[in-house]
Amino acid sequence: MQWTDRIGRRLKLRDLHILLAVAQAGSMSRAADRLAISHPVVSKTIADLERALGVRLLDRTAQGTEPTSYGRALLSCGTVVFDELRRGVQEITFLSDPTVGELRIGSAAPYIEGLVPAVIARLAERYPRITFQIKDTDAVALCGMLRERKLDLVVGRVPASVFGEDLTSELLFDDRIRVVAGLESPWSRRRRIELAELCGEPWLMPESDNIAAALIAEGFRSAGLTPPAPQVVSNSVTLRVRLVETGGFIAALPDSTLRFGAERMRIKILPVRLRMEAPPTVAISLKNRTPNPIARLFVDELRAFAGPLMKRTLRQAKPRRI
Repeated sequence: MQWTDRIGRRLKLRDLHILLAVAQAGSMSRAADRLAISHPVVSKTIADLERALGVRLLDRTAQGTEPTSYGRALLSCGTVVFDELRRGVQEITFLSDPTVGELRIGSAAPYIEGLVPAVIARLAERYPRITFQIKDTDAVALCGMLRERKLDLVVGRVPASVFGEDLTSELLFDDRIRVVAGLESPWSRRRRIELAELCGEPWLMPESDNIAAALIAEGFRSAGLTPPAPQVVSNSVTLRVRLVETGGFIAALPDSTLRFGAERMRIKILPVRLRMEAPPTVAISLKNRTPNPIARLFVDELRAFAGPLMKRTLRQAKPRRI
């Protein structure tokens, strides 16, 4: 297929944009409404694309349209094209005024509850014209959104099985998990506690597919103990903290959550240690993708905020690329 004869002169960014809109809307009429153009214009654009490429890009059904395998291949490239153009515009904007731009961040609940908002608040005060979009979900979904170019940066722990060769990460710090109780709990008055003593207590745990749940279970097993059956299961850090504060429950929370939320939490770290091999907290981005310049600002500020946690990490091991 010659570029100048069949593609260069006939395939336009506007055509790709219309194809993306049809794929997202599921029908040409809905895409036309969203784009504020007529249905015949959309239909003709798709027909011209199919004629230029020599393949069918969309299957028409009674329910609407859906991409063929050829259409999905072109849409995948189109997503990259528009993302790189968006990055280019961001770079130009940043070069002309580094206080303006947008950053899309993904992270899990423990970081959303403490570290991430602390960093955003500092940057928002310093750069009021930078906007932030935050997505809070699990590591698998967040890495998928990076691959789909719906996020610029992910902050958190990611197991090797989820990571993949297409992602790159920058070490931030090791985030130790602590056992905690409410200030009114009898356990908060103890100076020495063996982990075995807490097995029969009412525990709060994240959901079983959460990486934190696996780490907590590992801490018990490394001490030769069976992990306790939780009384309450929830991925909501806020819910777990509120229940711990009542004094009737035991939970495990990461250092970063405790450090940046300690002023408002009526809880105490118990003198007991969970021994585990926890993956470090990292900043994750997509390889071979033009970087968002504001992401560097965010990571630098994150490092400054998490200084004490990072210093402990540096004492344990030199920074490394994962």
